[in-house]
Order: sequence, then C-alpha cells, then structure tokens
Amino acid sequence: MESALKRIHLPKLLATIFFAIVGLIFIMPFLWMITSSFKLESDVLKYPIEWIPSTWNAVENYNEVWFGAKSFALYYWNSIKISVLTTIFSSVFSCFAAYAFAKINFKGRDWLFLVVLSTYMIPPQAIVIPQYLIYSSSGLIDSHLGLILLNSFSAFGAFMLRQFFVSVHDEVIESARMDGAGHIRTFFSIALPLIRPAIATYAILRFIWTWNDYQNPLIFLRSDSLYTIQIGIKQFADAHGSIFSLMMAAAVSAIVPLLVVFIVGQKQVIEGIALGGVKG
Repeated sequence: MESALKRIHLPKLLATIFFAIVGLIFIMPFLWMITSSFKLESDVLKYPIEWIPSTWNAVENYNEVWFGAKSFALYYWNSIKISVLTTIFSSVFSCFAAYAFAKINFKGRDWLFLVVLSTYMIPPQAIVIPQYLIYSSSGLIDSHLGLILLNSFSAFGAFMLRQFFVSVHDEVIESARMDGAGHIRTFFSIALPLIRPAIATYAILRFIWTWNDYQNPLIFLRSDSLYTIQIGIKQFADAHGSIFSLMMAAAVSAIVPLLVVFIVGQKQVIEGIALGGVKG
C-alpha cells in the first residue's frame, strides 16, 4: 500500500483534480439546459437549482416542440439534408483539390494554391453582397441547392487535407505509377485510405459548421418551408421565448445530431490528430 502511494505523482494528481473541476464547471450550463427541458415551467428558475426535477414534464415539453410548432420537424429535416449533402460534396471536392496540390506537378501549382489559400483569409461577411448578386442572377436564391453549393468548396478543407496528402511518401505514389496506375486509381486505392482519419475529422467539422450556420440561411432563404433549424429556433423563440422549459427542449433537440456525429466519429478524430502529430 505504501509503495503504491509513493508511485502517485502528486502534481499530476492535483492537475487531474483541477481540470476535472474546471470541466464540471463548463458542463454545468449544458446539464442545466437538459434538466430544464424535463421540468415544469414553474420549476425552471427555482433557487437553489433543482438538478433532478421533482415533477417530470418531458413528454409535454418535447411534444409541444415537435408537434405544437408544425414546422419544427420540417426545419430539422432541412438542416439534416443541407448539412449531410454539404459535408459529402465539400469532403469530395476538398480531397480532389488537396491531392492535386500535394501530388500532381503542374505549372503554377504553388501559386494557384496560394491564391486558393488567400481566399480563406477574407472574412465571410465581406463577400456576402457579391455572393448574393451572383446567386440572384443565377436563380439560386431561396433554394437548398444554393446553400449546399455555397459551402461545398472550401479553401480550409483543401489546405487541411493537402497537409495530410503531403505526408504520404512520394515513393508510394511512384510505386503505383510504375505498376501502371494513373492518378485516379492512385488517389482512390492508395492515397485516400491513408488519410481517412483526416477526412473524417474534416467531415465532422464541416457538418458542425453547416448545422450551426445562421447567417447564410437567413440571407439566402426566403420561404418558411426551406428554413433550417437555426432559423426555426429563432422563430420558435419569438413565439415561446418567455417559456424557458420549451426553449430548453428545443435547444436540446437542436444539438442532438451534433452529439451523435461527434460520438460516432470521435475515434476517427483522435486518429486524425495522431496522424497530424506524426506526419512527415
């Protein structure tokens, strides 16, 4: 017993306790939001906080959110459709661009990459008006296709995935070329599987960014039937903003897909971080 105690590293133990307390403090508002969505409205603002509801009202609260507001489920479906399709298209296009910038030698490649990368430095708010004018002349205003295309081409995605493609040794690519494989086959059969964790990491980030996007749906959508969950939450708040239990139920419903995506993909994220730490 005494030898086991001696092996305990005191600074490490104190650091673990400290960060556990900090983590608990950060998660407390999230826990309050969840428990409040299960409460009667009269119990939400009780002090001291009632972490476990004395009277459960979850069925009524969530029923009002999902079925009382007729459009909430439609907003939810719109967000899922836009987020999934945007994530797929953005990941595919970013992979193609990243591979070309990393492994295909062509004239002006590095300069073109700098041009693409420089577009990432421009604040999104600075190009909203040109984007709106282009979309208006193209007939893409008030359509899901417009929103999907808006985020399907990502300078950040091309930059991020290029760094991982660079870590794939040129000898591996040359061996495939010597065996008669072209760039398409080399890309799909060799390079792509080697950076799969990085692609999963980017896909998760893109899904989260698209799901949480408020500005673009607000500007480019006009029809109520096309609104996403973020605009739907705003409309729900306008109608029920003074009823905190319903607002918390709506907020919990809105973040469930993000939690599911992260929990399912966290292994790939960790592998992607590890791959980024040892690349080169």
